[in-house]
Amino acid sequence: MTKADIINEIANETGVAKKDVTVVVESFMATIKDSLLEKKECVYLRGFGSFIIKHRAAKTARNILKNTTITIDAHDLPSFKPAKSFVEQMKGE
Repeated sequence: MTKADIINEIANETGVAKKDVTVVVESFMATIKDSLLEKKECVYLRGFGSFIIKHRAAKTARNILKNTTITIDAHDLPSFKPAKSFVEQMKGE
């Protein structure tokens, strides 16, 4: 399912114009990005899941093609952790 499919689905279910739904969906995604990137805050959506920041420590890795070692700097990654109830629904419990 793509973003356009989500917008169409919401517009059909609610009767709201696609243009308005697009603005809301884009704003929702921008708010989550802003929270993770600029504020360094996790986003918790009860019953759905959490958008969290995972920190990766600096490490030394090997380039096996050139037989050299490289250093990978510490960095943050966005991650999604589904809610327990969501996981149970997916499992059919």
